[in-house]
Amino acid sequence: MTLPTPELHTARLRLRPFTDADTASLYALHSSADVLRYWDSPPWTEPARAQRFIATCRTIEAEGTGARVAVDRVSDGAFIGWCGLTSWNPDFRSASLGYVFEAAAWGHGYATETAHAVLRWAFDTLDLNRVQAETDTRNVASARVLEKLGFVREGTLREDCVVNGDVSDSWVFGLLRREWHPTAGR
Repeated sequence: MTLPTPELHTARLRLRPFTDADTASLYALHSSADVLRYWDSPPWTEPARAQRFIATCRTIEAEGTGARVAVDRVSDGAFIGWCGLTSWNPDFRSASLGYVFEAAAWGHGYATETAHAVLRWAFDTLDLNRVQAETDTRNVASARVLEKLGFVREGTLREDCVVNGDVSDSWVFGLLRREWHPTAGR
């Protein structure tokens, strides 16, 4: 069963399926040590990783296990990041949320606005009951995005990531359908 990647719009953003034209922008995003300092894998060092990421986006769509959207700013059409749902399980009505934005986009509310649009789609179209997200415990800004959207911190995964020799903990957040407020985080 496929899960067609949606095209979604907010006042400031366009969320759309990835295309091959996104390869250079995606590589620039994921090769930034600053952007990925709390990510669970090191920055990319080879441009082919971006092509593999886009291929994976198409695979999870075809398999029906998730959807990732590229995020463009409407005002200038610039690619600023991505957001996605993975591990979609229609039987359990659950999925995991993730996102990455370029450093210049931080502090403008883009992550919250994007995740809100994806969550609205997830709860309305996919009929999800639960969405889970994880963030490095040092990434206070990402935790704040999740809290603004109504996620509840449910626990800590101790020393669950080792990136470049750096051991870190992650917080697990959950958002249930009954707790979802379509106006949260807007």
